[in-house]
Amino acid sequence: MARTRVYLHTLGCPKNRVDSEVMLGALAEAGYRLVQDPAKAEIVVVNTCGFIESAKEESIDAILELAELKRAGTCKKLVVTGCLVQRHADELARELPEVDHFLGTGAYQDVARIVSDAQAKRLVVPDPDFVHSAATPRVNSLPSHTAYLKISEGCDNACAFCVIPMLRGPQRSRPVDDLVAEAAALAAQGTVELSLVAQDLTAYGQDLPGKVRLHHLLPELAKVDGIRWIRLHYAYPRDVPDALVDVIAGEPKIVKYLDMPLQHSSDRLLRAMRRGRDSVFLRALLARLRARIPGIALRTSLIVGLPGETEEDFEDLVRFVEEERFERLGVFEFSPEEGTLAAEMPGQVPDAVKRARFERLMELQQGISREHQRAMIGRRLEVLVEGRAEETEHLLAGRHAQQAPEIDGITYVNDGVAYPGEIVTLEVTDAAEYDLVGRVVARDPARAARKLPAPRPGGKRRGLPVVG
Repeated sequence: MARTRVYLHTLGCPKNRVDSEVMLGALAEAGYRLVQDPAKAEIVVVNTCGFIESAKEESIDAILELAELKRAGTCKKLVVTGCLVQRHADELARELPEVDHFLGTGAYQDVARIVSDAQAKRLVVPDPDFVHSAATPRVNSLPSHTAYLKISEGCDNACAFCVIPMLRGPQRSRPVDDLVAEAAALAAQGTVELSLVAQDLTAYGQDLPGKVRLHHLLPELAKVDGIRWIRLHYAYPRDVPDALVDVIAGEPKIVKYLDMPLQHSSDRLLRAMRRGRDSVFLRALLARLRARIPGIALRTSLIVGLPGETEEDFEDLVRFVEEERFERLGVFEFSPEEGTLAAEMPGQVPDAVKRARFERLMELQQGISREHQRAMIGRRLEVLVEGRAEETEHLLAGRHAQQAPEIDGITYVNDGVAYPGEIVTLEVTDAAEYDLVGRVVARDPARAARKLPAPRPGGKRRGLPVVG
């Protein structure tokens, strides 16, 4: 008998992707057939994001678009999960009658049981206390050579602009041995790159017995055979001990890249945000990281337009970006989210002002990024090959160690042969604002994950455009 086909659509951050992979694992173990074309699915699952207003709008648009498949007769059951449900379950249930089930962030492990039970409740929104383990079925939705490893769930911080603690609950760190077991299982499937994610990476272990911390976990993950790169995301700046800096600097498998959301530089705004540290601390921390981890690439995210942000505050932020010259930077326009302190603050900044500040910072960063990139020309880098470039069959696409999957730029290979999952040595020959181009100068065929035909003869050195 043919197995029921399931399609899962994911929105939001990499942490949400891991949740989707857990749901895919539960569905696959229950005998459902996973498909990548929603038009062929009998069950459609939408894993939503509810972090800010634009993400909520994107989630609603996706639900409505996929709901059309029910009217067409292909989809028999539509399920909506994730942060948006955890936050607005009753409202969604009223406004979206075409949805059969709504599952909160604590119900992921129950998705297979719910879709198979004709008597299952429409709203399943328990307290957000679920944490998956190495024993939890999971289907990696990225190419097999790269994967996310979620090391904890929830958050104990009380940032004035953020709803995550309401959606995800308090911090729950996973034990070291459990994370090592999952890393080993991923390596056995061909994973060579692990991107560690959490709501607050540097707070890892504070809730575990024995005073386990991130600098205790990292060396154990580095011992896993087959793992070549370990990358750190969402490292809250409040607590970065010397022991952690030493591990990042000294362990070859930990790439010299740190994603650390700083949010602002104005002391007045940092206090209003409840970030717990001032600008003197942040500048000293960045200087310490640069001094003790030579060549580190720093990624950060900033917020413009928090209520009360003056022109003076914003100019302080501009000077901060000019001084620190981050290798990677993202900017968010403040979104007043119901239930947060910032939503009720006086001095809400007009949308046009927020947009202008956003654009100015991004233009500034584009120039900084261009200078960083141009300085890479002539250097030799290790590059993880992903496969053929989307833009043209004449190029291969990959990432060097300081380009995170999905959020940073791409390194294009326009001369040489390499296979997906292989790490090769590339000499950089050209650069744009965010992407690089280069030629293969060395490779280790023993590490080739699977073969892919090389670019066709004549495809190299044709002056193909670099997408920036």
